[in-house]
Amino acid sequence: SPVQGQSDGSGVVVAMYNISASQGSQAVLQCHSQRMVWTQDRLKDRQRVVHWDLFRSGPDHAMERVIDMFSAGDQRIYNGYNQGRINMPKTAFKDGNFSLVIKDVAMSDKGIYSCNLHHHYCHLYESIKVQLNVTKSARKERRFWDGQKAVFVVLVGSAVVLPCVNRRPIWTEGNSQEDQQQVVHWDRQPPGVRHDRADRLIDLYASGERRHYGPLFVQQKMNISATAFSQGDFSLIISDIQPLDQGLYSCHLHHHYCGLHERRIFHFTVTPPVPQIPQEPTDEPQYLPNEDPNTNMVEVPPHVINVILPEQRSHFLQQLGYILATLLLLALIVLAVVLLTRHRKRQGQDFDPRKVEIPTDKECERSIPEVKSSNQEETKLDYKNNLLKEAEMSKLCSQKAIDLDREMEKPSWK
Repeated sequence: SPVQGQSDGSGVVVAMYNISASQGSQAVLQCHSQRMVWTQDRLKDRQRVVHWDLFRSGPDHAMERVIDMFSAGDQRIYNGYNQGRINMPKTAFKDGNFSLVIKDVAMSDKGIYSCNLHHHYCHLYESIKVQLNVTKSARKERRFWDGQKAVFVVLVGSAVVLPCVNRRPIWTEGNSQEDQQQVVHWDRQPPGVRHDRADRLIDLYASGERRHYGPLFVQQKMNISATAFSQGDFSLIISDIQPLDQGLYSCHLHHHYCGLHERRIFHFTVTPPVPQIPQEPTDEPQYLPNEDPNTNMVEVPPHVINVILPEQRSHFLQQLGYILATLLLLALIVLAVVLLTRHRKRQGQDFDPRKVEIPTDKECERSIPEVKSSNQEETKLDYKNNLLKEAEMSKLCSQKAIDLDREMEKPSWK
């Protein structure tokens, strides 16, 4: 349950936790802070910086950077028009005076100026705003406070100093011994003991120095990671927990240079050990006939070929039956076509008029009395057959007579 803003004289209490662990186990009291991460200031002139910005209240509402300066004293002016007429004191990071000096004030200089202080090492940021109005009448010059910021009404062509003063040591002193400025220590209050009588457990400095307190067995079971200041993890590790270890633990984070003093509180209780239930031996797992017990051992070959097999044998037989039925149907169709063709050819040969024998005249004359004489002697069945033959013979004789008449009508060459 985080608790913000509470202070008991040893630092601001930022969080409180209730933690319990069983006897004989290990517990970790977590204490994290990225502001305590130690990054050695190899470029000290880049850690502290001040810059002035101008916000114009015109239709564009534009914000522009006017000037900035690092702690080494180097200034940078962003507009060439302001060269020689705008500057800051070079001793700003020594005496804390970051005021902006503007010479030969013009009408274009009016707007809201902001003085911004940044400390990258300590993650601090502070800002001060000043409004500048320009007038052409000397009677209208004045300075006043509008409830939020200072307002300066300045005569055009004159000089003005926009104030920005911050004399806190963090802005005026360098970080020459930064590794001695950061320290973390853990305290423990046994039940019924006041905070001012708490037992110190361990101290850890950013330089790597470590100090342990109390009996040797306490020093061996409670420790902090050696990489605490590089990762921001100052958690306390307690091993082989016993009932005497319960109490109120405190994690104190101090960064004297940056002004950081934080405290995190842990209410730690010890519970009886959890009895271990003996596990009954279980039978060896049975595998299916097609299951390999070493299925967890998978070897990936360089090439993988996926083969899809039918699930049942009847599926293959069914497909084979479809193919055979199709072939049989095609064979029947071919046979029917062959038979029909042969039948047509044979029928054509039977009725070929070129092969029909045309009877002669004598046969035609002789056939009529023969048929008449035979009709008296044959049976009724033979009579019908003879009638059919007689009709056919008569047809042929008439056809021959017609052909002879046509031959007679043709002129003779002789």
